[in-house]
Amino acid sequence: MQCAESLRVQAYFDGELDALSATDVERHSEACAECRELLDDLHRLRAAVRRDAPYESAPPALRARIMHSLDRENTVDSPPLNHGLPLNRSPPVTGGSPLTQGRLTAGRRRLFWAGAFSGIGGTVLAAGIAFFLLIPPVTSPLLDDLVSAHVRSLMPDHLIDVVSTDKHTVKPWFAGHTDVSPVVADFDTAGYRLIGGRADYFEHQRAAVVVYQHGPHVINVFSWAADQRGVPKDTTRNGYHLAFWRAGNLAYCAVSDTSWEELTRLVKLLQETSTGDAR
Repeated sequence: MQCAESLRVQAYFDGELDALSATDVERHSEACAECRELLDDLHRLRAAVRRDAPYESAPPALRARIMHSLDRENTVDSPPLNHGLPLNRSPPVTGGSPLTQGRLTAGRRRLFWAGAFSGIGGTVLAAGIAFFLLIPPVTSPLLDDLVSAHVRSLMPDHLIDVVSTDKHTVKPWFAGHTDVSPVVADFDTAGYRLIGGRADYFEHQRAAVVVYQHGPHVINVFSWAADQRGVPKDTTRNGYHLAFWRAGNLAYCAVSDTSWEELTRLVKLLQETSTGDAR
């Protein structure tokens, strides 16, 4: 008979659980051989797909035609997403297991096909099919975890565990709930209002997240114990900017859909505060 925790184990593997629930699943898996085997199977499946799934690179001419068509599609007005506070609907979750990624890819394909039928024509539709089938996805577990955690936080009741604009309330809270002690500061006068913090779980540890609001935008600043790999380069995933830096033995990443200029301004403020605290 299947273990009652098997669905939560799959959600844990997909990065869909909060920090406390993830810790519960880890403890359960240590004692449950069935769930431990399920996790091993999921890891093997993900590794096999990434290692062995055949693909072919799209020719440059086809890539150029598709990107041109997508640029034309971007000129069509679409209703804006609400990423401010409060939030009334949940954005899509990305990342996770190969099965989850397949469902999300299918959704993106449907959106592209709808645009194709609305006026681009059969040629671009065929190019779109080739684009999704022939171009391999570039995956990074850390980037996937960060974007998934950011998107998940935008869902109702997922953003903040400790609600406060006072750094002397937020910083001590991390001591009992996360594995690290990040820099915490309020930059309200500069337009970045501290609104609280929460615990998240990735990189096999309880990461700390300091939450800021900048106009209508939420900025999550993740921090975790750094290893010898260093930190990735700044990048953009699914419309969200990710700015990385390192301070001492901690790695940081600020994630938001605000502009790069606004995001890096907060990063600079945090770096200056961290340097000041270290003196």
